[in-house]
Amino acid sequence: MSDIIVGLDIGTSAIRAVVAEKMETGVLQIIGVGTGISEGLRKGTVVNIEKTVQGIHEAVEAAEMMSGVEITRCITGIGGTHIEGINSRGIVAVTDKGKGNREIDQQDIDRVIEAARAVVIPMDRRVMHVIPQSYIVDDQRGIVDPHNVIGVRIEAEVHIITGSVTCIKNIVDCVKRANLQVDTPMYHGLAAVESVMTQEEQELGSVLIDIGGGTTDIVVMSGGAPILTAVLPIGGGHATNDLAIVKGLSTETAEKVKITDGCCWQPLLEDNKSILISAPGGRAPIQIEKADICDILQARMAEIFTMIKDKIAPVTASNRFAGNVILCGGGSLMPGATELASEIFGTPAVRLGIPGTFGGLTGEYRSPEFAAVLGLILSQYKQRAASGEETKKAEAESGKIVGKIKDFWKNLF
Repeated sequence: MSDIIVGLDIGTSAIRAVVAEKMETGVLQIIGVGTGISEGLRKGTVVNIEKTVQGIHEAVEAAEMMSGVEITRCITGIGGTHIEGINSRGIVAVTDKGKGNREIDQQDIDRVIEAARAVVIPMDRRVMHVIPQSYIVDDQRGIVDPHNVIGVRIEAEVHIITGSVTCIKNIVDCVKRANLQVDTPMYHGLAAVESVMTQEEQELGSVLIDIGGGTTDIVVMSGGAPILTAVLPIGGGHATNDLAIVKGLSTETAEKVKITDGCCWQPLLEDNKSILISAPGGRAPIQIEKADICDILQARMAEIFTMIKDKIAPVTASNRFAGNVILCGGGSLMPGATELASEIFGTPAVRLGIPGTFGGLTGEYRSPEFAAVLGLILSQYKQRAASGEETKKAEAESGKIVGKIKDFWKNLF
């Protein structure tokens, strides 16, 4: 019997729903993709519930039509400027299992993680994720998995991601109003890492930049775990607004121009042709040179990348970084984005984050725009696989106990 997983990413400019089916063979196939217009959010925060619910309906109905599956529940991505990440550390004594046996087990790990997450956060914030970075056992650093290691004291270094209780609740309520049951929400920056950053890149030290319509998510990975997460209140929509204001265009026209003729890296312009653009209010069409459009867009994109560089400077200076800078989100699709980022970050190791190939629909979802929503599906897929393994282990242990009881009674009689 197949298993259905639905990811729903609610962004500032678009809402995306993807339906995946886990086959009996364990292979994940994408069977439905849907996109809705997002008009009810500003910088990742709900400002109009009805419009947000309408956008969710659009995306879900399109995904249902394509997949032929009725969607009743989903894992939802949460983003916005209210998201914050902090690093913390906890320390506990390893429990004596008897006869001086201080072998670390899952209970010790759970206790030290709980100690690490016991940081003071305001009442209006909620802990979304606690991700272990590494463990220290009796001053032995860099331990990734402390299971069965013998020691007296265990420390855990963790990264904690928090969000506004109100903002998270508003997103979840919108999904529920669209008649969907919500699985545990996930920060969509982490989800994007899951789908476009390789394990090797996560280990070596890499930066994920998800440029949305109203916000830009930053996740810095090192040693296989996040060491910094941040959200900037600026995105691709600001480049559109700049173009609209400077050239006297409507926002809709400026967005079309940005998509069809936009570029944010002057050396990519082969020629400086002019384009005719319809003007608002019945005025005569406006003639604009492509170089002028590029100047406007490049200035704004350069500002975004410079802000990111300043934000990550403290951690990149103190950690090993040999991986890549990975761009995803709708803003990364602008021609010249990778070249401009390469110039500002001073590294050629900049690439577009394109999700890997799954079975089912080919190419439909292979775009940086779908990085977060596919990451939601992958994370749920791994979580279910892990819980399945735990269930099998528990059943196996239960079977052993039952077997021992049966043997006992057989021997008794």
